Amino acid sequence: MKISVFLPCRAGSERVPHKNTRTFAGIEGGLLKIKLQQLVACNAIDSIVLSTNDEEVIQLAETVSSDKIRIDRRPEHLATSSTSTDDLVKYVPTIITEGAVLWTHVTSPFIDGKIYEEAIDAYKNALSKGDHDSLMSVTALRTFIWNKEGAVNYNRNKEKWPRTQTIEPLYEINSGIFLADIDIYRNLEDRIGKKPFLFENNDIDSFDIDWEEDFFIAEAIYKKLRS
Repeated sequence: MKISVFLPCRAGSERVPHKNTRTFAGIEGGLLKIKLQQLVACNAIDSIVLSTNDEEVIQLAETVSSDKIRIDRRPEHLATSSTSTDDLVKYVPTIITEGAVLWTHVTSPFIDGKIYEEAIDAYKNALSKGDHDSLMSVTALRTFIWNKEGAVNYNRNKEKWPRTQTIEPLYEINSGIFLADIDIYRNLEDRIGKKPFLFENNDIDSFDIDWEEDFFIAEAIYKKLRS
């Protein structure tokens, strides 16, 4: 099974300026360099399609020595802040034509080569059993969750404040990994199938950099883990 990574990396981040390439935890090349090195280190990955409209991203990627990396110069109309994920999903089969697609982001710096390998193994195992048709990474929420009507994930008529470890978890999609065959992209116009396997990450691995404060928190965690 051929595994191709789709790594979107457009220019012009608004919430975290230059988040892809600015120095992160003292590392020149930042999140992009870290992510490319993680992906290259995963032996289960055959190719890495870096989809971008950013010349700085392209120049930095060219400093990472690997024949796995392929640059896709994404059309500008698919690289704006208003571009929908659905439109990007429809674009993927035009640049990846066979095998499975592992969609990931540079903003997940704690999902490394080992975790990608584990996810790919879990995906293959799930397919072989016939129980699932795709995979996505999630974070389990074992806490008190309410909507405007009241408790969502536990019964207050039974127990008002149960121990959180006994609560049936809900799962948050953390956007670290989506893994599905390219035919799912073509036929369902989606990056997951109808029965995705939920690949659970812990709180650190699932950390996603979405805001400026996330960037600084992630830097502190990254430095601590490396010390």
